[in-house]
Amino acid sequence: MNIALSIAYLVASVCFILGLKLLSSPTTARRGNIYGALGMLIAVIATLTDRQIVDFTYIIVGLIIGGGIGLLMAVRVEMTSMPQMVGLLNGFGGGASTLVAFAEYIRLSGSADLTVWQAGPINLDVLITLVFGLLIGTVTFTGSGVAFAKLQGIMKSAPVLFSFQKQLNLLILVASLILGGLFVVDPSQWYLLLIIIGLSAILGVTSVIPIGGADMPVVISLLNSYSGLAAAMTGFILSNNVLIIAGTLVGTSGIILTQIMCTAMNRSLANVLFAGVGADYEASEETAEQRTVIRYTPEDTAYMLENAQSVIIIPGYGLAVAQAQHILHEVTKLLMERGISVRYAIHPVAGRMPGHMNVLLAEANVPYDLLLEMDQINDDFQNTDISLIIGANDVVNPAARYKKSSPLYGMPILNADKARTVMVCKRSLNPGFAGEDNELFYDKKTMMVFGDAKATLTNLAHLLKK
Repeated sequence: MNIALSIAYLVASVCFILGLKLLSSPTTARRGNIYGALGMLIAVIATLTDRQIVDFTYIIVGLIIGGGIGLLMAVRVEMTSMPQMVGLLNGFGGGASTLVAFAEYIRLSGSADLTVWQAGPINLDVLITLVFGLLIGTVTFTGSGVAFAKLQGIMKSAPVLFSFQKQLNLLILVASLILGGLFVVDPSQWYLLLIIIGLSAILGVTSVIPIGGADMPVVISLLNSYSGLAAAMTGFILSNNVLIIAGTLVGTSGIILTQIMCTAMNRSLANVLFAGVGADYEASEETAEQRTVIRYTPEDTAYMLENAQSVIIIPGYGLAVAQAQHILHEVTKLLMERGISVRYAIHPVAGRMPGHMNVLLAEANVPYDLLLEMDQINDDFQNTDISLIIGANDVVNPAARYKKSSPLYGMPILNADKARTVMVCKRSLNPGFAGEDNELFYDKKTMMVFGDAKATLTNLAHLLKK
C-alpha cells in the first residue's frame, strides 16, 4: 500500500472516530454525521484511486444505481419509517460483506471455475475470517430482513415461536462452525461455503422471528453491531485497514448500545433474544369492559393545561405513527408563552430504534435542552402538575414495578403516575407491545383523551390560541 493511500485511510479513520464521539450528544450529532460522511468519502475516493483497480465500468454503474436508490430513500422515507430503513441498511451492509468475502475467495482460488483449484496455500487467518465473514454477514442480511418486515407490518411484530427453536438455532450454528473448520483444513471445498451461507441465512431468520416488537430497539442495535463485525472481517480478508477500523467501530459501538438498551429494560440480552415477550398475549375485551376510565375532551385538557405551572411531556411510538411531532411542538410553544414550564421525558426504548424520539422531535425543531433522559427527570414528576403522555404505553406502565408475572417487571419506567394529574392521548385502551394492560389508564387522576394524536393536538393548539 502506498504512502498517500495510507495517509488517506488514516484521515478517514480519524473522521470516523470523531464522528462517533460527536454522535453521543444531540447537540453535536449533526456534526458527527458530517465527520462520518466525510471520512467515508475520503475512504471511497482513496480506494478508487488505488492502482489495483483495472476497470471502473462496474464500479461506476454501481455508484449510479446505488447512489440513485440512496437519494430516493433519503428524500421519500418519512422519519417515522426510519427504524425499518436502518434495519434494511444493516441488512445491505451484511449482504455486501458476504458478497465481497465470497468474491475474494474466488479471486484467491485463481479461477472463476471453482471446481478447479489453482491457488497455492492461503494464510490461516484469511481462511478463518472468510468463514466468519460469510456467517455473520449472511445472518445480518436475513435477520435484518425479518426486522424490516416486522417494523413495516409485512409480518406480525409479535414473537413467532415453535418447538425446539433454541435447539435448532444452536444446531445450525454448530454445524456452520464445523463446516467452516472443514473448509479451513481444505479450502478447495468451495461448496462448504455455499452450505454455510445457506445455514446462516436460515439462522438469521430463526434468530429474529422470536423477538417481539417491543424489543426492536435492541434488535436494531444488535444487527447494526453484526454488520460492523462482518465489515471488519471483510477488511481482514482484503487487508484493508480503513474497513477494519470502521467495521470495528460500528461493531463495538453497536454492542455497547445493545447493552444500554438491555439495561434500560432491566433485561439480559439472552432474555430479549429468547424469551418471546408478548407471544402469549391476546387482547382481552372482557377485562376492558369490567373497568372504567375517565374520558375527557380536548376542551377539558386545554383548561387543565392553561392552569398548570409545570408539564412533562412523554412521547411514544403513537406520536411517531400519527406524525404529530410538529403540532406537539406548537402546543409546547403555546404553553411556554403562558409561562408554563414544559419539558420532555425520553425513555431509552421509546420508539422502534435507539434515539428514535430524539430524532423525531429534533425534526420538529424542539430545543435539545427540553429533551431529558429518564434518569435526569424521573425525580421531578412528583413535583409536576401534569404529565402529558402522547402515544406511550409500556414505558409508563406501573406494572413494571410490582407485578412479577408481567413481562415488564423490573424494567425502569418513567414516573408519570407520580404527577398530580396524568393526561393520556391514545387511540384506545389496547396494551403496548409487551401485552400488559396499563393500570395507569384506570387511575382516578388520569384523564384519557381518545383519538388520533395529531388531530387531538391540533384541536388543543386551536383552543390554546383563544
